[in-house]
Amino acid sequence: MSALPVLTTVPASNTSLDLTGIRAEFPILRQQIHGKPLVYLDNAASVQKPNAVINAISDCYSRYYANIHRGVHLLSERSTIAYEGAREKVRAFLNAASVREIIFTRGTTESINLVASSFGGNTVKAGDEIVITGMEHHSNIVPWQLLCQRTGAVLKVVPFTDAGELILEEYERLLNSGRVKLAVFVHISNALGTINPVKTMVDLARARGIPTLIDGAQAIAHLKVDIQELDCDFYAFSGHKVYGPSGVGVLYGKQILLEAMPPYQGGGDMISVVTFEKTEYADLPNKFEAGTPNIAGVIGLGAALDWVNQLGLSTVAAHENDLLDDATVQLLEIPGLSIMGTARDKAALVAFTLQDIHPHDIGTILDREGVAIRAGHHCAQPVMQRYGVPATARASFAVYNTSDEVNALVKALWKVKELFS
Repeated sequence: MSALPVLTTVPASNTSLDLTGIRAEFPILRQQIHGKPLVYLDNAASVQKPNAVINAISDCYSRYYANIHRGVHLLSERSTIAYEGAREKVRAFLNAASVREIIFTRGTTESINLVASSFGGNTVKAGDEIVITGMEHHSNIVPWQLLCQRTGAVLKVVPFTDAGELILEEYERLLNSGRVKLAVFVHISNALGTINPVKTMVDLARARGIPTLIDGAQAIAHLKVDIQELDCDFYAFSGHKVYGPSGVGVLYGKQILLEAMPPYQGGGDMISVVTFEKTEYADLPNKFEAGTPNIAGVIGLGAALDWVNQLGLSTVAAHENDLLDDATVQLLEIPGLSIMGTARDKAALVAFTLQDIHPHDIGTILDREGVAIRAGHHCAQPVMQRYGVPATARASFAVYNTSDEVNALVKALWKVKELFS
């Protein structure tokens, strides 16, 4: 694949982003796919990485990498400072009260499993209920099913409308059973783009003394998350969704809850004293970070958050919303195309079907045109079942996408329709 000049476009009228400069920071975008300029629209799965993140990881490995916390030599001290510095960056990004409330994990999935195993295993008993929603990603369904299998608890599911909006009256009704020990819900649906009213949902649960967990994987790169304002008990996200590396994520948890929870895994660095008779655990956050972590990945995540902060999430969101509006208008002009998820409050992704053409065929043809989208059930099979489809095609936008790329997507879809006519 040969390199291409950076694509340029006129910025949307209500944003001040230098798209040419932003795109220049992503080396992966300067290439051709099957002889066509790469149009990367699979950002809900994983966004690409700017030079700031690539360089931070490279710098760690080439200049000061060593294991953290336990070493007394200079490289270990430098790595420890950079690693714990990234924790403070996450704390500030979320406006958490303390770095003790920031636990590094492998991603959203592990963060949720940690809570299900440690908090859930400590509090949920037979006959208890866990409330989730019908639009959850599998990573926010399966861990709770496993917990229910172990304990005899029951999952209760909040339904949603044809437009992809949760029915809050049903949510509140489920909370009123007197048996709910935890309410868990997604901030932004990866399959529909719906932005859920999470503050209202937290408040409704809080009024009944019910702890809450929010899956923030899709929200963290698109919305400002103020964890103290939300007042949720747990919040989880992945680094690779917010321009950072894969294999690293975050669990925010209220300190009082984390302190009462048993460790999720045992090993090095999560202990203070070990004998064959007894082990005393380390203080937060170390208690939940057993073994050697993804040191360079955490440092790369810190660099990603710095990069996003420089742009400003409000500016990013405005640009992405312009792209969504543009794409929605153009896609609906294609005969036979149906958009799945039309909530009033929606993030920058559009999932759709096109007549009787399988989404995998759509994705394959678009790939030949250089356009990368996602095709499948998006790890949200209950959502597909709700709409009676096996899969959808999904285009999702990031800050580096342009109106020219929206046009390329639409042009490629017209070609799909022509080929199958």
